[in-house]
Amino acid sequence: MSQDIVSDGLNRIMNAKLANQDSITLRYHSKFLQNILAIGKLKGYISEYSVTPKGLFVQFGKLNKCKAVKPRYIVKVKDIDKYIRRYLPARGMGTLIISTSKGLVTHQTAIDKNIGGSVVAYFY
Repeated sequence: MSQDIVSDGLNRIMNAKLANQDSITLRYHSKFLQNILAIGKLKGYISEYSVTPKGLFVQFGKLNKCKAVKPRYIVKVKDIDKYIRRYLPARGMGTLIISTSKGLVTHQTAIDKNIGGSVVAYFY
């Protein structure tokens, strides 16, 4: 168990996916991780997640890879494209999650609203 709940949770999700499981229950979770999973659910990478007495239950959708970005880079709107090329496999594939002053948003929403922030995680 590391100190970073988001990174640990996304790593556990990836390990379960690589072990051909279709769901996992995370004992340690936070609202920040739940908000990241909400964006993943919105994009179809997570099919379902819910808080149970045992922890956070996550069921996978069309997930290939999810990972936290460490260190969390501060990114300006004009530099978002650089991080898209670095972390996502192709232009139209995947989603960067950026923490902004308006909350967690996808990279496309950040570009549309012209706001920068901190790169937190990515899904594809």
